Amino acid sequence: MSANLRKESQTIHDGVDRAPARAMLKGIGFTDEDLAKPIIGVANTWIETMPCNYHLRRLSAKVKEGIRAAGGTPIEYNTIAISDGITMGTEGMKASLISREIVADSIELVARGHFFDGVIALSGCDKTIPGAVMALGRLNRPSLMLYGGSIAPGHFQGHDVTIQDVFEAVGSVAKGKMSTNDLKMLEDNACPGPGACGGQFTANTMATVFEVMGISYMGSASVPAEDPNKDQIAFEAGQHVMEILKRDIRPDQIITRESIENGIAAVAVTGGSTNAVLHLLALAREMDIPLDIDDFDRISALTPLLADLKPGGKYVATDMHQAGGIRLIAKRLLDAGILHPNVMTVSGKTIGEEAVLAKETPGQKVLHSLSDPIKATGGLVILKGNLAPEGCVIKVAGYERLYHQGPAKVFDCEEAAFAAVQSNQIVAGDVVVIRYEGPKGGPGMREMLGVTAAIVGADLGSSVALLTDGRFSGATRGLMAGHVSPEAAVGGPIAAVKNGDIITFDIEKRKLTLELSEEEISIRLKDWKEPLPRYKKGVMAKYARHVSSASEGAITT
Repeated sequence: MSANLRKESQTIHDGVDRAPARAMLKGIGFTDEDLAKPIIGVANTWIETMPCNYHLRRLSAKVKEGIRAAGGTPIEYNTIAISDGITMGTEGMKASLISREIVADSIELVARGHFFDGVIALSGCDKTIPGAVMALGRLNRPSLMLYGGSIAPGHFQGHDVTIQDVFEAVGSVAKGKMSTNDLKMLEDNACPGPGACGGQFTANTMATVFEVMGISYMGSASVPAEDPNKDQIAFEAGQHVMEILKRDIRPDQIITRESIENGIAAVAVTGGSTNAVLHLLALAREMDIPLDIDDFDRISALTPLLADLKPGGKYVATDMHQAGGIRLIAKRLLDAGILHPNVMTVSGKTIGEEAVLAKETPGQKVLHSLSDPIKATGGLVILKGNLAPEGCVIKVAGYERLYHQGPAKVFDCEEAAFAAVQSNQIVAGDVVVIRYEGPKGGPGMREMLGVTAAIVGADLGSSVALLTDGRFSGATRGLMAGHVSPEAAVGGPIAAVKNGDIITFDIEKRKLTLELSEEEISIRLKDWKEPLPRYKKGVMAKYARHVSSASEGAITT
């Protein structure tokens, strides 16, 4: 094996003076032959706290087999993961977005400390996916990301269900529309095994994005977690990372402005999660690539919505796999003239070359044709205005309401808003305002699926709007504006809103407006006092001190 493939690992393993290092590695079973091969870090986000990452220990074993078969030596290491779905609606949810930074930092740190020649990162739940790719971008060593795959749909009363249905059922029980016995039956059947949440929620959105961007190899992400072929996919991923090393393909050749634009188009065409805005802004800043929140609106306006996927549509990620997978999504974007076809991927082929190999299942109904779009424009909209000078994000897939004006009902935390929904204090026409839940104020920018799903479950989804400086789950649906920036904790205009103020959502004009004069808003903000930090020490306090605005990806500096 050429020493050229061991540019990094020879530093720590070769020579007389490195005998102590080799001795320690021999203590856990590595041989001289192992250490003379390229060393590939296998960054695993396996954890027992959720189904999304639970099966990654199995997949990592197959990845390592593939690396060995291709002439490398794998060294596995682990990092953290926080379940959005399990922590939703609690203080624990504040840990979720913070975990993205820790995932990125820890993958990077171990790879730098141990001089791995290449890295393959296994991801599952929402923040492990962008966190892993952010780390690969920082390291800029031959590498790829392997997504663990979607959960299978559950079955309840004769139809497919996902975790989204359980959240919405909580609101239905509060309204007397569902019995607690039916809720228990739904709870018992919604998640039939390992894998990430089944709709085009954040995990499947980001997996789609990164396969279309080229940092995951084509054909890997849409294969479900428990599909019999997933183990083979993992084995091939191990072989792929060795081929990437031999060809010296690096993330900065793959993650470019054009590839990020391809990723944004993939979000728009599939009606994907608003969290993609945060994560792609963060990745762009890691790679020193110019990207602005307005780019999402521009690209979405040019991209038709074609995927009939939950939460706005009928189907789940396993259905998309059966229809033709992510390669078919890329082919639709290519045929529409939206895809930048010459972007390099980890296969060594361009994304255009990969897309033309798509095989569409005859009669599939998941991904519409270009001649029959669900909507002429994509699922993401960026609004600005006197209430969100830096912007906010709305997902418009799955519903048609483009205008709403109503009185504000203001809550300074998610729990208070949820309690108001459950106690029937929210009525048709209201604009629910949830603030001090932004990156700094939360801290951690909690998702609001508990509240938004309760609103839908209470039959208010078509008559109530919501805005927050927090964020939303990919399972959220309805007229909901997240990432309102600047956030309340830094004195953004959302801090000036009072109960009864009239707020207007105008999707066509891309405006979010507090119907007050600039003078009145200014007077109110002069009287505003910065709240005391919710955490005085520890990881939460550290994050709050260093995190940037959501309009910049909520990265730490």
